[in-house]
Amino acid sequence: MKKGIIISALLIVALIAFIAFQLLSQPDTEASVEASATGEDYGISILDLFDTTTEISGYNTTEERFTEDVAFIKEELTRYNNLYDIYNEYEGINNVKTINDNAGITPVKVDSELIDLIKYGKEMYYETDGKLNIAMGSVLSIWHTYREQGLENPDAATLPTEEELAAASEHTNIEDIIIDEEAGTVYLADTEMSLDVGGIAKGYAVQAVATAAKAHGIDHVLLNVGGNICAIGSKTEDKNFKIGIQNPDLESDEAYIETVEIGDGGCVVSSGDYQRYYEVDGTRYCHIINPDTLFPSTEFAQVSILASDSGMADAFSTALFNMTLEDGQQFIESHEGVEAMWVLKDGTFVYSEGFPSTN
Repeated sequence: MKKGIIISALLIVALIAFIAFQLLSQPDTEASVEASATGEDYGISILDLFDTTTEISGYNTTEERFTEDVAFIKEELTRYNNLYDIYNEYEGINNVKTINDNAGITPVKVDSELIDLIKYGKEMYYETDGKLNIAMGSVLSIWHTYREQGLENPDAATLPTEEELAAASEHTNIEDIIIDEEAGTVYLADTEMSLDVGGIAKGYAVQAVATAAKAHGIDHVLLNVGGNICAIGSKTEDKNFKIGIQNPDLESDEAYIETVEIGDGGCVVSSGDYQRYYEVDGTRYCHIINPDTLFPSTEFAQVSILASDSGMADAFSTALFNMTLEDGQQFIESHEGVEAMWVLKDGTFVYSEGFPSTN
């Protein structure tokens, strides 16, 4: 969640006032919104949240109403961004970084929204048989350091040693996360443990903000935070949103490999090896680390999830990326209302039984 380019509230208003456009595909996200031909559709991109691009698209609305909707959504997203940040501090806020900084020292009093996220992370650990582990910060931080160094100096890019990864993995016990809901505190019992909520934070925040936006009366809006996509209402009274799923082969002439429709509350989330990675001796190493091997998962190029909850979809897309295809298929079959699409390394597509494929 390192800070990007900050777009101020004034700039947002100015952009909305002067840019009413047909929504085009974005090469850095997993999906694009179907373009609209009417003059009552608005869209804006924000670059300073969750270390990614946030796209807010409003349909069948007015400039004034869209401006109000954007202000509400951005304020809510900013609050969650600050709470879930593992790198930066914010005045008057105890966030994930605060918890990590106090590991083995003292419980940290935090907002209920952060406790809810961490509780959900623990639930997803057991739901996915450990394939998603928010307590893996000690391991993920090593990979983050090597990846950043490799990107800065590709010729000198190297891999972490198995020994240093194994040593860090000794500090990833999910039960060392102690939550006291009555006191409103979170405590890491291991001094060398740290949380990394990247596998669920965006999706969980998107779901929370979409729910709040709906209660606020916002409708006909598509929210896309770095490929975590959620429909707030339908596109129009009688039309759903069409979402194009990104082709993980960025060198292909075909930008999208699949199109799906989602209505009110529908969510699409993808995890892929093309999003954040670096190369060592010509081999790509992505940011999704398998808790079993402590190395990046290599079986898939991408996994996409369709569900009615963005937090669940985010968690499941990461978890399935760390499973075998067979295990992932069984996992999806056991969860009603959730569908998946796998893209194998050789470009083969595999769908869950109920996935609404257009191919």
